[in-house]
Amino acid sequence: MSALNLKRQVTIKVVVTPRWKDETQQFLQTQINQLDSRLQQLDVQVQRVITEIRKQSIQPPGPEVTQQINDIQAQGNNERSKILEQKNQVLQQLSQVQVLEMGQEVAQGQVDSYFTITKGENLIEKMQVEILLRDGIVEEIRGVL
Repeated sequence: MSALNLKRQVTIKVVVTPRWKDETQQFLQTQINQLDSRLQQLDVQVQRVITEIRKQSIQPPGPEVTQQINDIQAQGNNERSKILEQKNQVLQQLSQVQVLEMGQEVAQGQVDSYFTITKGENLIEKMQVEILLRDGIVEEIRGVL
């Protein structure tokens, strides 16, 4: 066998431009708004379920009903914590984007790429490839193809 086809991860980097910064901030703000909406929906759902349980139970509610309400509140609080953690992460990303300088290169993600390696070639070099984008347009491909 004289050649082998392999898969590698190619890093995608972007050049910070006013357009990229605006689009990224809008995207993150949309995520924040969606998380806020999920929080509101969760609160309404928890209250609706608790109200329904109280309507269907005898007054005063017995220990089973009280435990059921406490369990629902605990589940709601757990889900609320998860959503708030997600929101906090997005807020951190937003603050990081706001302080980026124009022209700075930022890692945006990765994609898979396939390549052929033959005897005598440097595998490490062939594995280190990245693509640089400016406003979505490939500006440079770095590394050994």
